[in-house]
Amino acid sequence: MKSPIRPTDDEARALARRLLEEATFAALSYLDPSDDTPMVSRVALVAGPDGQPLSLMSDLSHHSAALQQNPVCSLLIGEPKVKGDPLTHPRLSLRATARFIRHGATEHCALAGAFLAKQPKAKLYIGFTD
Repeated sequence: MKSPIRPTDDEARALARRLLEEATFAALSYLDPSDDTPMVSRVALVAGPDGQPLSLMSDLSHHSAALQQNPVCSLLIGEPKVKGDPLTHPRLSLRATARFIRHGATEHCALAGAFLAKQPKAKLYIGFTD
């Protein structure tokens, strides 16, 4: 049986970059701080100016509170197409460490602009203080 794991070559790196560049949302996994069990949330996502995943989070969300206590997380990026076996479509799993950039921080304006360029509807809530 052919391995489903692609070798990490230039073609695979290009596909990973494309999946992240085209992403508008992802599955975010994190640990629930109340009992250390895994949880998953769907989050809006874009590739930031540096090519790293960028998401907008509210302090009201469960995943935001959990990541502030333990920033270790993972992302699943890539959605199946209309036809074909969903398990054969490309997807990217990333291990990550969440980092929060607050309103007023030096980086915030550039990151907010990058987020809004790809998620313009976020203009309705990106200025909320939470």
